Amino acid sequence: MKTVRLVEPGRPLEHQAVPVPEIGPRDVLVRVKAAGICHSDAHYRAGTSRVDPLPLTLGHEVAGVVERTGAAVPALQAGHRVCLHYLASCGDCAWCRRGHEQFCISGAMIGKHRDGGFAEFIVVPARSVVRLPDELPFEQGAILMCSSATALHALRKARLAPGETVAVFGAGGLGSSAIQLARAFGALTVFAVDIKPGKLKLAEQLGAVPINAADQDPVGQILRRTDGRGVDVALELIGLPATMRQAVGSLAIFGRAALAGITDKSFEIAPYPQVLNKEAEIIGVSDHLAQELPLLLEWARQGKLDLSAVITRVVPLEAEAINDALDRLDRFSEDVRVVIRP
Repeated sequence: MKTVRLVEPGRPLEHQAVPVPEIGPRDVLVRVKAAGICHSDAHYRAGTSRVDPLPLTLGHEVAGVVERTGAAVPALQAGHRVCLHYLASCGDCAWCRRGHEQFCISGAMIGKHRDGGFAEFIVVPARSVVRLPDELPFEQGAILMCSSATALHALRKARLAPGETVAVFGAGGLGSSAIQLARAFGALTVFAVDIKPGKLKLAEQLGAVPINAADQDPVGQILRRTDGRGVDVALELIGLPATMRQAVGSLAIFGRAALAGITDKSFEIAPYPQVLNKEAEIIGVSDHLAQELPLLLEWARQGKLDLSAVITRVVPLEAEAINDALDRLDRFSEDVRVVIRP
């Protein structure tokens, strides 16, 4: 089958032909119909976040059709439309039993620790397969599995309550979902902070108050628009020290900053005025949970989460096109989400 793989960090992805993978009794073989290109893939290609083993097929946002199932998989059949929870977990360790499978002692993320969806076929454990509603196209099903799911997990970790205010730092793929999900949770006002006019325009169309950080101080603007109070929840979805500082600086008393952006750099805060004196919280966000996916898919089916305007480009399963999309992500281009159609 055709794949596009990471062979060496710091180098472009390469096309490789590999055998269609075999399945075990509890596995499912899925014919890939759509695979999202995530900013994390750019980090993997650059070597910012380690991928092992190499070479490896990237792609952790995947939707498709069941091709074949193992003998011990009674609930799925060939032809079922599905999307994939990107973590293959054991289901038996202490973390899995407590519903925190992102810390599974033997967990492996598709597209990072095991072959992912930049391919014609993918094998995953049946426990990672979720039925995709007929109302949702494969492209949306794919990106729901990372950017939307991570945004939902971040909002749940931040304990967003109806009537609270939210600031979303980064109005790209995660941010577009976060804006809509925050409104579905009952947020009173959602601010969207970015430097790209196209992304801010989309954020405004989705119901957010846009703040262009390229020509104004976003913290000052948020404080001004909240009469000096700040926001109850700030989501940092970019992974830059500057935006992490801004997220913390924008908090109200008892505010919660949920940090989901990936970076290997540290950032500074003023502990007393920004955290201690407000009893504010800084919360780490790691991945998402399988148990959150049914709510996410139902909200998408109902139209509370609409990704039709978020997918800005569809590209073929070709190394050149995928590398170009990753280059554009590295430059923080106007693209919101790019999806591969094999």
